[in-house]
Amino acid sequence: MTAVLGGHRRRRLREALTGYAFVFPAVALFAIMGIYTIGYGLALSFARWNGFSPQWTWVGFGNYLDLLYRDPIYAPIVRSAALRTLAVMIAVPLITVAVGFPLAVALNRIRALRATFRTVFFLPYVTAGIAVFYAWTYVLQPDGSLNFILSHLGLGSLTQPQGFLGNPATALPTLIVVMSWSAIPVAMILYLSGLQSIDSAVLDAARADGAGQFRTMTAIIWPLLRPITAAVVLLNMRDALQGFQIFLVMTNGGPGGHTIVLGLESYNLAFFSGLGPTLGLASALGWLLFVAALLLAALNLRALRSRA
Repeated sequence: MTAVLGGHRRRRLREALTGYAFVFPAVALFAIMGIYTIGYGLALSFARWNGFSPQWTWVGFGNYLDLLYRDPIYAPIVRSAALRTLAVMIAVPLITVAVGFPLAVALNRIRALRATFRTVFFLPYVTAGIAVFYAWTYVLQPDGSLNFILSHLGLGSLTQPQGFLGNPATALPTLIVVMSWSAIPVAMILYLSGLQSIDSAVLDAARADGAGQFRTMTAIIWPLLRPITAAVVLLNMRDALQGFQIFLVMTNGGPGGHTIVLGLESYNLAFFSGLGPTLGLASALGWLLFVAALLLAALNLRALRSRA
């Protein structure tokens, strides 16, 4: 009996060691690329370093204080970038929901060619982002197709001789529209899946009680899709808070810094600042963005629980 138990334990030990051997490469890779990188970035946020010198200069929370209010050069830039980021975080989710939900409702009612329309509307999301951003840049140039179309439709007063990305008054709103355009497909698909999962008996009961389409939409369908709306809003707020690719590719913060957002400012501090060792400032700004993203997620989770 003892020999049988001993053999069973050895077999279980071999199985466990075999499993650990298969898992170890993934765990090691995560430890190196994940935990080490995160820890390194957090430590760097409390230091000044130019990326080349062998020694760091520890400043504690000095980088965070400089970004928030203390430094006369960086603090105003960060505050302006924060206001633009906040504008993007508000505008993009609103536009995405306002356009994505009606499109989903329309697609849900279409019977013929539904799959074709769904594919067409989803193309902006699956197309390579960099290629789409460059394409939009050409469209929005002074001699681009948008100015051409407006002038030939008799709407010459709406054209932008500097281009829509070259005018400080239109650059940021234009980027918000482009971001919304690329985010709407996901919202539309999420809403469409939610609409198709609603029990038809609920809608039949509402119609039997005399509720019209508008009343059914506002009192039944929209509340049932509230978790999807919360997810769409959170995803777009997160992308607006941390994303900077569209700003980097299409304007690089111009014209005159009118499209610099927090993510782009962190990138610039890390790689393109000529004012001294700013890698620590870049890391600190990145961690501030991370904390803001966590707060957004916590607020969203609390809101969902309170409505459940």
